[in-house]
Amino acid sequence: MNVVAPPRARETRIGFSRKLRAYVALTKPRVIELLLVTTIPVMILAQGGLPNPWLVLATVIGGALSASSANSFNCYIDRDIDRVMNRTKRRPLVTGELRDGEALAFAWGTGALSILWLGLTTNWLAAALSLGAILFYVFVYTLWLKRRTEQNIIWGGIAGCAPVLIGWAAVTGSLDWPAWILFGVVFLWTPPHYWPLSMKYRDDYESVGVPMLAVVRGRVVVGLQVILYAWATVACSLLLIPVAGMGIVYTLAAVGTGGWFIVEAHRLYSSSLRGDEVKPMRVFHASISYLSLLFVAVGVDPLLPF
Repeated sequence: MNVVAPPRARETRIGFSRKLRAYVALTKPRVIELLLVTTIPVMILAQGGLPNPWLVLATVIGGALSASSANSFNCYIDRDIDRVMNRTKRRPLVTGELRDGEALAFAWGTGALSILWLGLTTNWLAAALSLGAILFYVFVYTLWLKRRTEQNIIWGGIAGCAPVLIGWAAVTGSLDWPAWILFGVVFLWTPPHYWPLSMKYRDDYESVGVPMLAVVRGRVVVGLQVILYAWATVACSLLLIPVAGMGIVYTLAAVGTGGWFIVEAHRLYSSSLRGDEVKPMRVFHASISYLSLLFVAVGVDPLLPF
């Protein structure tokens, strides 16, 4: 007769490599990659050239630890709805690869380490911004806004803007207008980036009672909001040209990739308006490419002599 081992017994058979992969998955590494894409170019812009490689490495490590902490807290807090949603059912707290206590200890540990690391290797302004980002993402977005209002992702996105400020502060020890403009770009970009994803997984969010905009509003309203925020994002990106004295590379990237992002947003709205098949993931993927190319241009532009 086959005997089914109790959950605790099964957990002891999880090998080191599998456990390590589970911790990595807990941090949402794809989200971290996108956040770090905005950090290094901002440091180059703040320096007006290539900053000290050690400073860049220290900031990237600190930023990754900070994001890991925030994302791990998020997975711990949302483990109840993650068990229900198809999109999140493979997360390590759902599969049992990590216990709740392990995830919580990891979240606290990486958070504390990120603050201490940034404070000792960069400056305490960068460390304070890291702390603020973690607290905002955990308490304001995950615990307060996410399950209560359709505006959740708008204000919750503030935490995702923190790497821009951390990168600038690490180089200059202050926060200047170019940093705040790029903060605004990421802030305005977050809704048209995330709302298409919530359209695709609308049934998931509805099943757990999370009032994402796509759940509580129709496709036409969501499409219109995506357009408005896409236009606002591009307009904000153009402000950097006169404020930071950006050159031709950034200008062409901001106009060209921004125009493409807006076109994709209009396509989503038009499809929703006509009742055609809606392909929200086109806008989702376009938004990632747009932000990545824009920030690459932020980093390349100061290195060129024209």
